Amino acid sequence: MKTIFKYTLLVLIVVSCKSKKEQSINLSETTENDLVIAFGSCNRQSFENKLWKPVLENNPIAWIWGGDIIYSDTDDMELMSQHYKQQLEQEGYGEIVKNMKVLGTWDDHDYGLNDGGAEYVAKAESQQLFLDFMGVSKTDSRREREGVYHSEIIETNKGSVNVIILDTRYFRSALTPSENPEMRYQPNVYGEGTMLGNAQWQWLEGELNSSTTDFNLIVSSIQFLSAEHGFETWGTMPHEVDKLKNMISASKAKGVIILSGDRHISEFSKTTIDGVDYPLIDFTSSGMTHSYSSFDGEPNQYREGEVVSDLSFGLLKINFETKKIIMQMRGENNVLQQELIQAY
Repeated sequence: MKTIFKYTLLVLIVVSCKSKKEQSINLSETTENDLVIAFGSCNRQSFENKLWKPVLENNPIAWIWGGDIIYSDTDDMELMSQHYKQQLEQEGYGEIVKNMKVLGTWDDHDYGLNDGGAEYVAKAESQQLFLDFMGVSKTDSRREREGVYHSEIIETNKGSVNVIILDTRYFRSALTPSENPEMRYQPNVYGEGTMLGNAQWQWLEGELNSSTTDFNLIVSSIQFLSAEHGFETWGTMPHEVDKLKNMISASKAKGVIILSGDRHISEFSKTTIDGVDYPLIDFTSSGMTHSYSSFDGEPNQYREGEVVSDLSFGLLKINFETKKIIMQMRGENNVLQQELIQAY
């Protein structure tokens, strides 16, 4: 069952109605931006996170984890539990949990195996620890099914957003090691392997086909469009890229945007899809406590703007009346690093 969060938007205040932890959240920009959502990834629990304060300064209604919430490459569940506890106690994170709805998915390091997929031996146990960390009820359907995929609607009196959270780990087939020593992986033979598994693909198709929201945010821990760098990406399974593009086109879902992480860099990637009257943007925001500071370039035929290799988090400022989204990368001291404005 889909969870729906309703928010009443006034001129200067948003009241968040939640079944748990009732609270009021003030937004300073609701006259211009009807909804603000923040997201990010790659957060080592033992490092200082200098971005929680600037995240809060932007008054988002929700925080979305894009994966690598902790770094815990282990099948020792006691150790992983300790790492999650350390993250819950990380300075500043308590204010995030207190002031906004927290959603998200995992990536390899919080899943438990670097670059791991379906072969990870402790994935069922790891899933329960992830759900514990996210505060998911013991009676939630995610407790009984495989994978952490999930969707929630953020609904306001001006418009709505469907947050579609994917699991690119639990079911993912093996990748093909690259024959190029400078790259880790190369694309699988077309048609071989799955990124999401049959059950999750069917669920995703239903989510897109039934969507009536103004925007649909698809949260993927790994990049969808950028595929030339030789690390993990949807591009390692090009048939799965085509499958999702075709699914988006056939569904006629409004305002689909992909949010990704993993890379310790932030960038915008953009392309067109046949039958869709808006561009598909993959907004990568990665590197909250440690980033790819020595980045010196890599190809990405879909890139818009420049790569940000400093610490950063992502913001989406949504205006339902104009059907525009301001997408921003922000860093320490809330510095604006890069911006992309897209009409839908």
